[in-house]
Amino acid sequence: MTKGLRVTPRRTLDGTDVAVVVILLAATGLYASGCLTWSLHPFEDAAILMRYALHAAEGHGIVWNVGEAPVDGATDFLFMVVVAGLARLGLTVEGAVRMVCLASHFLTVALVYLGVRRLHGASRWLAALSAAYLAVGPGLRFAAAYFGTPFFVVFVVVTWWLAFRLRDGAGRWTPALFALSGLTMGLIRPEGVFLTLLMLGAVVWWRGLRGSWKAVAWTAGVFLVLGGAYFAWRWHYFGHPLPNPFYKKGGGALYWDGLSWAVRIAGKACLPFGLAYVAALRSREATRRAIFSLIPAAGFVALWLLLSPEGNYFGRFQYAVLPIVLMAWPGLVEGIARDWRLPPWGELGRRQRVALAALAAVFAVGVVGYHHRLSRMPIRSQDGRYQAAMLLRQYRGKGYTMAVSEAGLLPFVSRWRAVDTWGLNDPWIAHHGGLTAEYLGRHRPEVVMFHAYFSPVATEGRSDAWNAMCLTLKRYAEQRGYVHAAAFGETPYDCHHYYVRPGCPDAAALVAGIRALDYTWMSSGRRAVNFALLGETGPR
Repeated sequence: MTKGLRVTPRRTLDGTDVAVVVILLAATGLYASGCLTWSLHPFEDAAILMRYALHAAEGHGIVWNVGEAPVDGATDFLFMVVVAGLARLGLTVEGAVRMVCLASHFLTVALVYLGVRRLHGASRWLAALSAAYLAVGPGLRFAAAYFGTPFFVVFVVVTWWLAFRLRDGAGRWTPALFALSGLTMGLIRPEGVFLTLLMLGAVVWWRGLRGSWKAVAWTAGVFLVLGGAYFAWRWHYFGHPLPNPFYKKGGGALYWDGLSWAVRIAGKACLPFGLAYVAALRSREATRRAIFSLIPAAGFVALWLLLSPEGNYFGRFQYAVLPIVLMAWPGLVEGIARDWRLPPWGELGRRQRVALAALAAVFAVGVVGYHHRLSRMPIRSQDGRYQAAMLLRQYRGKGYTMAVSEAGLLPFVSRWRAVDTWGLNDPWIAHHGGLTAEYLGRHRPEVVMFHAYFSPVATEGRSDAWNAMCLTLKRYAEQRGYVHAAAFGETPYDCHHYYVRPGCPDAAALVAGIRALDYTWMSSGRRAVNFALLGETGPR
């Protein structure tokens, strides 16, 4: 232990703590059933992972298209493997995702409460406040949208708990458990490796290298031996050392918009607990405790300077920062009454205690209410892409191919062979700088679909890589005589375009079926207009 710094003794949990956990979990269940919508279709990036899990469960391997070479487009690797295993046992992929995510969220709520109590000896109401704050947060929204984020975060909490124990020098096997838990984080998502190193860096900063050498040795050994074996296998299996989206989204550039977004998301989520970090300036010991937690929290936020923010639905990439802060802040206010020479609770008068208890209750309700409002998901309705996918699913056994910019719902539900034209699931596109007409010509897709910010009645588009891809798809389809079946949208400046190859045996049926869809725009729930039909007789 660092000389001159006090470490709060770990509190022994009792039956009252068990009762509080049960109440918290019951309240979380009621909140989930009463305040969230569970009838949503999977969101785009979530459906991408589910396609890989489905193929793996069916025995085809980790592939984007059945019969083709493996592709690592599912960056939540271990989550995908767990979902595939449950699907192999008989669950639907959708059911497996929901079960794992909900179980992970409930477990995280319990671990946050128990961790605050055990690690800091904090009062039950502080521990319950942290757990309740997390309970109403975005974790349930991620589960509703079929994202595996809660599964990653439960291991963040376990690893962070073990980091606290390493800081305090507790437990003979804690270094080994920390290393194994950190490796699990890295197997779930690649950034878990960096978060493990940040947590380990906080421990080394606190205890010094001499006092933390076992943790360093265990982490290095586990990551080099077990992690190295996994890395060698995946390089051999997939043909590339990194997940395919990293080649598409990384590229060695700096993404200042990604960093700005990450700072805003993490700042808003952790805002109510900023006062605890301000209060930590009261003493050297408390300041060191604050820095200890800020090393992984701030470091993880800064990491997103290196990656594009695309796909960062509802700040899911930064969600891991929240439990780090929630498990740390009670330790920053521990001892504040002593340091500020405030009168102990037992010495206060009855009216003073009632007033303080009422004030604390109002504060707690306000803080939890703030997170509920902050975490409310934008209204989502039935997704027209799902309706289109169900239509295409009728032709799934005919060997047809789609080329799609929307590579989630359409490929997953339809079960068609698919070319992901943005490249997240296509190694050739990811490694060759983008889509080309020649590459599309190799596949001769029966259906071309893309999400563009122009239409036959509005030709203005954006000057970026996405618009360039859409224009490539548009020119390819028009130069080869594809039928423009639909440009569905609420406005002509934001449309889902569908083209059908005329040589396809089912071309007429596909065109008629697409045009007959009651296509719903997900963000509003309103029926979309088919601007392709308007464009046949209206202005261009």
